[in-house]
Amino acid sequence: MKPQFRRNLKVIAPLIVVLSIMLGVVAYSPQLYRMFCGATGFGGTTQRAYTDPETPSERTVTVAFDSNVAPGLPWRFEPEQRSVKVHLGEQKLVFFRAENLSDKSMVAHATYNVTPPQSGFYFNKIQCFCFHEERLGPHEKVDMPVVFFVDSGFGKDRDTRHVSTITLSYTLLRSADPVNVKNLSRFLPNAPPDAIHGAQLFAERCSACHALDHNKAGPMLGGVIGRRAGSVPGYHYSPALKAAGFTWSKSKLDRWLADPQKFVPGARMPVRVLEDPSRHDLIAYLQSESETHNGKAAAKTTDPKTKVAGAQD
Repeated sequence: MKPQFRRNLKVIAPLIVVLSIMLGVVAYSPQLYRMFCGATGFGGTTQRAYTDPETPSERTVTVAFDSNVAPGLPWRFEPEQRSVKVHLGEQKLVFFRAENLSDKSMVAHATYNVTPPQSGFYFNKIQCFCFHEERLGPHEKVDMPVVFFVDSGFGKDRDTRHVSTITLSYTLLRSADPVNVKNLSRFLPNAPPDAIHGAQLFAERCSACHALDHNKAGPMLGGVIGRRAGSVPGYHYSPALKAAGFTWSKSKLDRWLADPQKFVPGARMPVRVLEDPSRHDLIAYLQSESETHNGKAAAKTTDPKTKVAGAQD
């Protein structure tokens, strides 16, 4: 290799590397920007939460709602109430109503933020139609739940502690090239529960404390439907749940998930699932797992080898 060529190569090679890095940054800049906004709350970007907040504080804040529909989407979209007052750390359920005014099924997505912008870091959503692109059938109308809480740190931050009102704004836009679309019909009162979605919810919102086959911070939940409350071996229950004296059914699980403290006063379970569709999907998943779990248990007790081993023990 000639000396002149080597010298040129030493200059060109770093330039190619730098150019490649710059092209990569440009290509992924939208994703990087969204990650940055999500991590910092920049521009009023809200946070996504998978677990419930801590004990609510005495401090309250008013959350107002603003809804908009972009041109090209023939939908009606509005909050069912214009504002709510919440305690910091309190989980709150509100609804937005969407109606497709056209004769065609359409897919839309929502952009959103909160003002003042510095409140975005403390505004957490557990459930929201804005997490996915959503399909609404012709002339279909649906009430869409949003579950959120404002972190208690909001009242301690010198940039937000003086703020008395947060405005949550949404704009619905028509999706040109939809992917991973959800059907808003799942929020209709007569919609059947979705065990597959329930499995996803279990992984996101329950698995930190519960497993199907062993105890964690909470008792194992495999086979929970049909099991007496407070009866999993090796788990230390609250006296209230241990003495509850009922057997878990779908209806009792629904009341429990909606508000454990109200259903069994003195229970330690802090998590609530306020929105009906999510509770029904979780219960459908737990029912399918209970049927599998109980089927395996029944097969084990009728297995001749198991009986012989049990007799020898």
